[in-house]
Amino acid sequence: MSGSAFNAFKSRVPVAWSPKLYITLVRGLPGTRRLHRRTLEAMRLRRCHRTVEHRTTPSLLGMLTQVKRLVVVETQEMYDARRQAEEERRAPRPPIVVSHRPPPAAEGAAVAAPAQ
Repeated sequence: MSGSAFNAFKSRVPVAWSPKLYITLVRGLPGTRRLHRRTLEAMRLRRCHRTVEHRTTPSLLGMLTQVKRLVVVETQEMYDARRQAEEERRAPRPPIVVSHRPPPAAEGAAVAAPAQ
């Protein structure tokens, strides 16, 4: 499972200290310990792939240590970069124009049809 998308997403750990942390729940709650479920509920994470914003405090860092296998933590810069990449990927593309008219014939190459 080393090459999975989950591990690639999980590998985005905060490099520098940030006053705000963005926490995303990436693993489901069924089958987890009650203590972990209550910790996630205290952090307002109730559904998978939902992101919440918290101030960096020692108590929050302790909660993150407890549920680190269930969540992904991003700094402000990382979160903004990920959102920008998602917006660029979802940006509307110009429409494809299909013309069913025959191409215009060259003036010198026009051949007259024989008269009957």
